Amino acid sequence: METELDFEEFASTRARRLFQVAYLMCGDWHQAQDLVQTTLAKMFSVWGRLRRGHDEPGLDAYARKVLLRYYLSHRRLRRSTEVVVAELPDRPGSCESGELRLTLTAALRLLPPRNRAVVVLRYLEDRSVEEVAELLEVSPGAVKSLNSRSLAKLRAILGDDRELLFLS
Repeated sequence: METELDFEEFASTRARRLFQVAYLMCGDWHQAQDLVQTTLAKMFSVWGRLRRGHDEPGLDAYARKVLLRYYLSHRRLRRSTEVVVAELPDRPGSCESGELRLTLTAALRLLPPRNRAVVVLRYLEDRSVEEVAELLEVSPGAVKSLNSRSLAKLRAILGDDRELLFLS
């Protein structure tokens, strides 16, 4: 019973942040909810072992890694359901914070999943290149390359609005 209460506390304090990361990666509210639920379900099934082997930061890192892995594997499975559009949406001339968030989210959706994951982990989660490389199980050079290409693509997508981009 104590283990379940311990997990409930962990899940209730981390679910919102996991959802934010998931939403920025996938760009879909419902899929983000599914990603978080799956992440927490996978963690619950091994919670006793996790709790014995990890401290709080370790549990957070494990949760992000499970979320990232499920997101990337889910994207590979659903790739054929993506819809290609002929034109990009119009860019707003001046943005309020809500409009800016929507513009950035729409631009992030145009990045491939792995590139989107790098940008979200580097700038939203404020992870180092080495941490992102470890999470993605790639070299730091690969993370730098993905990051550079992703930022270039975001700048191209945002055009004149790029001075608003927190990544520039």
